Amino acid sequence: MSSDNAGARNGDEKQGPGQEQAAAGKRKRGRVVIKAGLCKGCGFCVSFCPRHTLVMSGKLNDKGYHFPEVDKDNCTGCDLCGMLCPDFAIYGFRVAAGDE
Repeated sequence: MSSDNAGARNGDEKQGPGQEQAAAGKRKRGRVVIKAGLCKGCGFCVSFCPRHTLVMSGKLNDKGYHFPEVDKDNCTGCDLCGMLCPDFAIYGFRVAAGDE
């Protein structure tokens, strides 16, 4: 058995020069779902979004609160917004490459 095969079996497989660039060029894509009627305007989602995808809207929901809106198309679907929302008014999810 050659040492090249042993490395591949152990998960030490090396990428070729073209594969590194292709992997680096791919960006995780996501979507954000906002249920404006449930939002109480705390702003946690806006403050803690790592990609600064959200902003607070100038509009008011039925309860009289400002709610978040998507400002940029750079969501990764990490769902940090959903994990922090005390009202379950927002969540993010990852989108498969062909589903965009």
